[in-house]
Amino acid sequence: MKSSFLAGIVFSGMLAITNTQAETLSSPTGPVILTVTGNITNTNKNGNAAEFDRAMLMNLEILDIKTMTPWSEGADLYRGPLLRSVMAAVGAKSGELSVTALNDYSAKVPKKDGEDYDVILALDLNGKPMSVRDKGPLFLLYPFSDLPSLNNEVIHNRSVWQIKSIKVE
Repeated sequence: MKSSFLAGIVFSGMLAITNTQAETLSSPTGPVILTVTGNITNTNKNGNAAEFDRAMLMNLEILDIKTMTPWSEGADLYRGPLLRSVMAAVGAKSGELSVTALNDYSAKVPKKDGEDYDVILALDLNGKPMSVRDKGPLFLLYPFSDLPSLNNEVIHNRSVWQIKSIKVE
């Protein structure tokens, strides 16, 4: 029988806190590709931000999704951490995410989307790291081929690419 007061769950070596106890995340050793701020409890930068390099993100719960998108021809294989795993790692508490791209495009994404669907922050496309030219370094990707009902304008607008930051509101 599992205890109801466990402090966290380990995902490939990174602690994801499931209660209100704050934890310090490990610090990135490579270039920072994602910064998470806002209503989070687990930080590694100035006590108010969580910075991730590629290795840190790849140490979270990873999923491969083979899907078609409205922005590409045919199905491609994407790989990256589940959005819910990233949110657990930072101790996100609220219900809405503001996802911002390198060009400052921003979309509001319900945190619940990551809980209801296998939404990933794609890092790899067809086995290679995603470059900025190819919608990288991070692409918020929904499983369009598995759930055709997600192939609509609302979800398309939430599918931010070239992500630099997420603010938990």
